[in-house]
Amino acid sequence: MDTGNPETAVPPDRGAACTELAAVFLKLGTTAFGGPAAHIAMMEEEVVRRRRWLSHEQFLDLLGATYVIPGPNSTEMAIHIGYLRAGWAGLLVAGGCFIIPAAVMVACIAAAYTRLGTLPISIGLLAGLKPVVIAIVAHALWQLGRTAVKTPGLALVAAGATGLTLAGTNELVVLLLAAGVMVGVQTLGTRRSRAAVWNAVPLMPLASSVPAAAAAAATPFGLWPLFLVFVKIGAVLFGSGYVLLAFLRADLVHRLGWLTEAQLLDATAVGQITPGPLFTTATFIGYILGGTAGAVVATVGIFLPAFGFVALSGPLVPRLRQSPTTAAVLDGVNVGALALMAVVTWQLAQAALVDGVAVLLALASAALLFGARVNSAWLILGGALVGMLRGR
Repeated sequence: MDTGNPETAVPPDRGAACTELAAVFLKLGTTAFGGPAAHIAMMEEEVVRRRRWLSHEQFLDLLGATYVIPGPNSTEMAIHIGYLRAGWAGLLVAGGCFIIPAAVMVACIAAAYTRLGTLPISIGLLAGLKPVVIAIVAHALWQLGRTAVKTPGLALVAAGATGLTLAGTNELVVLLLAAGVMVGVQTLGTRRSRAAVWNAVPLMPLASSVPAAAAAAATPFGLWPLFLVFVKIGAVLFGSGYVLLAFLRADLVHRLGWLTEAQLLDATAVGQITPGPLFTTATFIGYILGGTAGAVVATVGIFLPAFGFVALSGPLVPRLRQSPTTAAVLDGVNVGALALMAVVTWQLAQAALVDGVAVLLALASAALLFGARVNSAWLILGGALVGMLRGR
């Protein structure tokens, strides 16, 4: 199938396309460990290299779009892919199938947690998964980077974005600067008027004009206040899982007093050791606060804004390449997004590659990915087994 045009990438049989999407994203939701960067890498393998639903350029455009709207990046990638593949039905199927397996697993762990009062975490499991995740993300960065860094100018922008990220600059600022530089270069290069730069501005962070949901109205626990808290977080949060931790701590521990510090840390740990979106931390918190109903309410609340933002921005993405100015915006955002992924990978590698076995596991995984093109799900399984054997 030709994927040169996103609008022709949707098969005529939407039912078959939705079935395919469900199969792919249920698998990813069950096996995608390691955080957003790893999830995106596994999606790239599935939908670009293996199934050829999208070109590398289309995938990068979607990635750039997810970085300039609030919410969980990997979940929004799944939703975007679903929309391009099968329209509005695909949007719901892909997003739901990516979220549900992780949410169910987290709810089961939360049920055991509320009965036992402790969280048995396998350190060995994490130790085996992390080196494999590093290799998977590095492979995706290489594949996407060859498409994104098309000119020496984009290479310079990518280097500058990497430096700013390492210096602690806010992620959205890095992306806006990268886009602004490329728009300036394009405008000067084609002798367009200054108005061309401003024409691109409304297409940047579409979510910046969307009002945040009202905060919880009262300190006493209730399902409606719980829903509002998580809708607010899902609607305004940019950045990593560590940013999510800061929001949860401010709202649920300090402002409302619903959680203890220990419970919040346990909830964060569950998000790290389970596959799928890190935002399913909300599922764990909802369950320990309000049982099954609380888990459902918190999960729907934190993910609902992502579906709304993608529904608003998704139809625009295929059209952005038609304008030289908006294409420059996308080029800048894409290399900025890859810089963010590269810095996250570097930081994770420092924590993951702590001994010779971890280094060998990462190198072996990289060799299998680059040389034999082994499916990353098998590598994840192998890493988990090695980690559990070492932890015995």
